[in-house]
Amino acid sequence: MIAEPGDGERDVNVDGTFHEQTDDELSERELMQIEADDQAIQTILLGLPEVIYAAVDSCETAQEIWLRVQQMMKG
Repeated sequence: MIAEPGDGERDVNVDGTFHEQTDDELSERELMQIEADDQAIQTILLGLPEVIYAAVDSCETAQEIWLRVQQMMKG
């Protein structure tokens, strides 16, 4: 389910195991897609006002970014 505005307190189910793939385990196409995604994210972030960029730059997950943005919207 996709989080909606105001759902900040909703629990998120996460599997107990997680395997982070190494570059050796990914195909050339997957590596190129990851690189393109990273460049797109940087392009978007660099277009933000500095105060917003600084607030979300240290976030490691989309959920962290979403929570930080919600906090900023509240003031």
